[in-house]
Amino acid sequence: MTEQTVVSAQERYPEHWEADVVLRDGGAAHLRPITPDDADELVRFYARVSEQSKYYRFFAPYPTLSARDVKRFTEIDYHERVAFVVTIGADIIAVGRYDAVGDHQAEVAFLVEDDQQGRGLGQLLLEHLAQAGREMGIRRFVADVLPENVRMIQVFRDQGYSVERSVEDGVMRLVFPIDPTETAIGVMQAREHRAEAASIERFFNARSVAIVGASRRQDTIGQTMIRNLVLGDFAGAVYAVNAQAEAVSGLPAYKTVQDIPNDVDLAIIAVPAESVPEVVLDCAAKGVHGLVVISSGFAEIGEEGRRRQRRLVGLARSYGLRLVGPNCLGVINTSSAVRLNASLSTITPPRGRVGFFCQSGALGLAILENVDRRGLGLSTFVSAGNRADVSGNDLLQYWEEDDATEVVLLYLESIGNPRKFSRIARRVGRKKPIVAVKSGRSTQGVPVGHAVRATTAPQAAVDAMFRQAGVIQVDTLDEMFDVAQLLAHQPLPRGPRVSVVGNSDALALLVADAATSFGLKVADPIALGADAGADDFEHALDEAIDNPEVDAIVAVYIPPVNTSGEEVANVLAAVGEQSDKPIVSTFLGTEGVPELLRVPDVEGAAGRGSVPSYSGPESAVRALARVVTYAAWSGQEQGEIAHYEDIDRDGAHALVSGAMQPGPDGGWLSDDQVQELLALYGIDLWASLPAPTLEAAVAAGEELGWNVVLKATADSLRARPDLAHVWRNIFDADDMAEAWEALTSLIGPPERSAFVVQKVAPPGVPVSIRAAEDPLFGPLLSFSLAGAASDLLEDRSYRIPPLSDVDAAAMIRELKSAPLLFGYRGGPLADLAALEDLLQRLAALKDDLPEVAELHMEPVLAGEDGCRVLKARLRVAPPADNRRDWYVRRLSSPVGLGDTLRG
Repeated sequence: MTEQTVVSAQERYPEHWEADVVLRDGGAAHLRPITPDDADELVRFYARVSEQSKYYRFFAPYPTLSARDVKRFTEIDYHERVAFVVTIGADIIAVGRYDAVGDHQAEVAFLVEDDQQGRGLGQLLLEHLAQAGREMGIRRFVADVLPENVRMIQVFRDQGYSVERSVEDGVMRLVFPIDPTETAIGVMQAREHRAEAASIERFFNARSVAIVGASRRQDTIGQTMIRNLVLGDFAGAVYAVNAQAEAVSGLPAYKTVQDIPNDVDLAIIAVPAESVPEVVLDCAAKGVHGLVVISSGFAEIGEEGRRRQRRLVGLARSYGLRLVGPNCLGVINTSSAVRLNASLSTITPPRGRVGFFCQSGALGLAILENVDRRGLGLSTFVSAGNRADVSGNDLLQYWEEDDATEVVLLYLESIGNPRKFSRIARRVGRKKPIVAVKSGRSTQGVPVGHAVRATTAPQAAVDAMFRQAGVIQVDTLDEMFDVAQLLAHQPLPRGPRVSVVGNSDALALLVADAATSFGLKVADPIALGADAGADDFEHALDEAIDNPEVDAIVAVYIPPVNTSGEEVANVLAAVGEQSDKPIVSTFLGTEGVPELLRVPDVEGAAGRGSVPSYSGPESAVRALARVVTYAAWSGQEQGEIAHYEDIDRDGAHALVSGAMQPGPDGGWLSDDQVQELLALYGIDLWASLPAPTLEAAVAAGEELGWNVVLKATADSLRARPDLAHVWRNIFDADDMAEAWEALTSLIGPPERSAFVVQKVAPPGVPVSIRAAEDPLFGPLLSFSLAGAASDLLEDRSYRIPPLSDVDAAAMIRELKSAPLLFGYRGGPLADLAALEDLLQRLAALKDDLPEVAELHMEPVLAGEDGCRVLKARLRVAPPADNRRDWYVRRLSSPVGLGDTLRG
């Protein structure tokens, strides 16, 4: 390779291939393309590799790398020859490469340092090499492996590809296509899940904690952290790090983390922001697994803080560390085997079955106080502060497999990767309910310090994403806790039918009204009278539970004067413990799980069967309605994503690539190009011929064989219901002249009308389907009835592809105007199967082609015997980088390139 070639290769360095990654054991590392600057480190890496590993790689003794070898391995073109290194700190720990050999094929090989084997590095390298290869037109990988190299053979075997094997001259040859098949993607996501869960497990199950910035002053963060750990009876070892003190709170103080004589799992950092990087290096040298950065002074203070935060995250990840924070409250694990309160909260919540993630530290304190007051109980708690690294997605990965967590609560001030959140939440929600508050729903605001891409999607799209994932979205923290205490203590309802049992007719009526307004079905209330006692309640509750027409019970109890209600409480608790139907109560107007209604678990906390109480009947019924909706979602079939054999993805990629125009906004395709692209996905776009003049309109009618329509397509006219913009039943030139004169006299000059001529379509309900590439969400699909009314009233449904048949059906049916598609007032019954198929095909197109920036299909006539797409406009533009984690594992980037800090 000449010097000029090397320079040009360096200029072409594919920065977007760089990635922070999580390894199988939860540690982090950095993966990037190799460069000539890696020459010396490559030699040092190779020297650390065992002779056996070298033999497996080169099939012969190969003790050292020659200067020629080093040059060949490090000077590459990032096209025909691609190589990645995985680093921790400055050290290379693994190398993987491919070399193109023609016919869209490349040879692939890896070498992993012996001490690092078993951490999943081979699989990670193969994922990223395959993604790079696909970008460069490679379709198949070939690997030559010695049969005794069992570990490497396993890497290829477990990747999810269809591998062909052959043996020649004692060498096994593996050949496999690298298309991201459903199986391969499933394997990748399963590994991602295990790795990210393991990285969070390191925080919660730490056996030793160092507080860096520990202080003897009572009003400092460092002192508070030590006190909370020690007074919380942490089961592990606590170490104080303070360069100016001999001891802190009776603990010996060490000048650095490295001076601590024993292992350190977790470091709590409470030093000024400018000193944090030095502490990170100290922790990395000690082998610390995770960092909780309490310190402020990062992205929340402005541009300088953002740069400091970028450096912090990059430094931590480069040395294999995950990070909670900065500017956070901390983490808590209430397990009796750990008892970790590594937070600023003096309140350690009782042990429970609820995992809680929030971002704001100040809000975290209020949350923990509320939890304690209600007696709810938590399993684990994380306040992520600026959410620079560890996010809610990581916690979902952990809680999915955590036996101690049965309910997940999320207070989200921002969502860094909504598509990944939707994918993970949809899976976790099938096992465990997720309740979320999303702040800024009206203002679309994002707290200072949070890194998110700007979004053009309306709030309705965010709400739809939660519904699609089965997340129980609530509006306030109080409502979140109302729902959580029901989910944590009572079974899920089988349906929406509610029975009211109480000794107050007035309150029972309030419950019935509230239940009806929330979409529940109310059975006749069981009125017991003001003097009803424990026996009366027990009999009535048993009657309601035994009634097959009842799915849930609301118990209302207002005690008579000078009565404690303890006997009725005992009945409620006993029945609640045994009932297979949920029971909620408004017991004495209390909020939470009062002592009298608790069924204690083995640790004395409120256990399963405890009856939650609410201050008012509306709160009780609202919580019940939310849980009924979740139970219906969790019990329905997930549906299947259609795999269409008639889709030509290669042709579609070639078309949009060839049609791409320069500039970030790209350009709109011609009608012919749109028709061709849609046809590649099995979507038929009706021919539409422009008619700027009467002569052109007549020629168009003749070309189409008459029985045509003349219509104005200008947006300003199509949105005007008071103006007729379509003239139908045109059978010859005379009819066209009449139509032309009538429309131009009504609308105005033809140059402002954008007239077109089309064949007459069978009758149907006009609908609108739109797709867009959102900077935050990625692909986004929406559906509504056509016309200005749907836009003005925001009667539009949204989904994030890929779309299952269940998703497509729900998109249609959740519109307020959906009855128009079901024969409303004798109208036509739309072919719903054809409409659902069209939505799924368009979702597949948008899922496959991030270059499709906008696609508007309107009108689409949903008739009784199919759907006709009469008009479509499509814009292509260079894709953003928000899909980089679809086919490879990578951590979200810290605040930086491609990210916009809002708020």
